[in-house]
Amino acid sequence: MNGILDRSDQEIILVVDDMPDNLELVSDLLLEHYRVRAASSGAKALHIAALHPQPDLILLDVMMPELDGYEVCRRLKADPATRDIPVIFLSARNEVADEQHGFDLGAADYISKPISPPLLLARVRAHLQLKAATDYLRDKSEYLELEVRRRTREIQRLHDAIMETMAQLADTRDNPCGQHLVRIELFMRELAAALARQVPALSEAFDDEYIRMLGKSALLHDIGKLTIPDRILLNPAPLGEADLAILRGYPTASRDAIERAERKLGGSAGYLTLAKEIAYSYHECWDGSGYPQGLRGEQIPLSARLMAVADCYDELTSRHPYRPQHSHAEAVTRIGAASGTRFDPQVVLAFLEVADRFAAIARQHADNDAAVGLGLERLAASLAESIELSAPE
Repeated sequence: MNGILDRSDQEIILVVDDMPDNLELVSDLLLEHYRVRAASSGAKALHIAALHPQPDLILLDVMMPELDGYEVCRRLKADPATRDIPVIFLSARNEVADEQHGFDLGAADYISKPISPPLLLARVRAHLQLKAATDYLRDKSEYLELEVRRRTREIQRLHDAIMETMAQLADTRDNPCGQHLVRIELFMRELAAALARQVPALSEAFDDEYIRMLGKSALLHDIGKLTIPDRILLNPAPLGEADLAILRGYPTASRDAIERAERKLGGSAGYLTLAKEIAYSYHECWDGSGYPQGLRGEQIPLSARLMAVADCYDELTSRHPYRPQHSHAEAVTRIGAASGTRFDPQVVLAFLEVADRFAAIARQHADNDAAVGLGLERLAASLAESIELSAPE
């Protein structure tokens, strides 16, 4: 049975020597076992080494005119396309310094002339086996790396699909035909990128992958709304204390749901950790007046501080069935005015940098008439539910 180092095709040996007799002698010795190419100069050797299929090994004379063997070896090892081809020097120069110079240039071996045929064949065979093993390991490593990347992409697509499905399910409580989630993901990416540009300390942590993950994690910000009755969630009138308490409980429901998912996974995952931070804390205010914990300042996770601004802009500029839509300029003014009270001042500065991008996203992904119409129908249904629940027996 053939081992992993055995090859079905003959290996290619490039023999380089400016003396025709030496070329013929070495080539004849090798032809019984290998495919042989010959070059009578250093320049020709470099040309042949770059051709495909490339030689598996090069036997290189040292003393040649114009480009000697040492210079040819140096150029071969400097070129990424040829640096992995083993080079064996053949030379009448057998001083220790000559051999050391050859090894310093990257040669695999150094054989002194006159050549002993059994020695040459044994050395060639040994270095070809070593190269085959090295190539196998390198190819295997590259294959494994590609496979890891492929599977990582598959897992990421699965994560994204699950998160988007869960988020869309939660969003049906507001308006299943709306584009709220699309806008929120894009707002978060723009805002996080702007913040990273403005705060150099964040530039390394807020790389492209982290910003992408922030956008996806933000999709789950309202998953806890599944626990809120329509009569409360869709009620345009001021809520009573009891209903307000129920409404303000949904961030905790969001957190608990995501934590259960984490436990199923056997520990925290980056995207779920961000989703939990956002869902639980984006109603907190910079001055401590928010809920559910009354956090203030940098006690509030940065991901939630970003979400607070992104969601506020969307809330102000989107079309609603029960209140007028604010203009982009009005939204910018209100967010700016809430800097230092409701919002992190640094996040507001980042928002102001990309406010025009927010406006473009809002226009491109605005809710259409059908979405607004469905919102009106759901509002009417929720009001009827409230009337029925409050009617005397």
